[in-house]
Amino acid sequence: MSRLFIVRHGNTFQPGEAPRRIGARTDLPLTATGRTQAEALGAHFVAQGIRFSTVLAGALQRTQQTATLILGAQCAPPPIATATFLTEIDHGPDENQTEDLVLERIGAEALASWDRAAVPPAGWNVDPEQRIAAWRDFAADADGDILLVTSNGAARFALLGLVAPELRPTAIKLRTGAYGLITGDSSGRYRLSDWDKRPG
Repeated sequence: MSRLFIVRHGNTFQPGEAPRRIGARTDLPLTATGRTQAEALGAHFVAQGIRFSTVLAGALQRTQQTATLILGAQCAPPPIATATFLTEIDHGPDENQTEDLVLERIGAEALASWDRAAVPPAGWNVDPEQRIAAWRDFAADADGDILLVTSNGAARFALLGLVAPELRPTAIKLRTGAYGLITGDSSGRYRLSDWDKRPG
């Protein structure tokens, strides 16, 4: 049996700063708020009696820092392994652009399709089939309680790859400092226990 704790990294924008569409080519560190979010996740998991047997994170600073801070609450945690499939997507011409400019270029319907069903807008560099296959390949050999720290664009493909359509949440986005829990059994079936959950 496996339990996949899929965490989105903490905040990367300062209070009052206009959010931007950041992806694989924009390697921002956590802000003070983001660090607090990660520490809160670490305390939450310890309070639930969870000890991770495996920890994977995307290569970007924000995911590596989040994983490190979460593990700071654990006794003798495992090392953090870097996993390519957990790295954020590339937003193409919209990379590092403010949300109003992104909306102006791609339109509301394209953005809604991305948020509902992970259909990439024109120009974004993401292969949904490859992302889904990577999650399935990983989950097939997973065992124990596993921490996976990633970004919003990458996390949604866990839902599409592992959770039956009728069991998926309406909103597939993860907020910063939030996590989802997908549980797998020995027969290869998966169920969604939580999604977009923050401590507290």
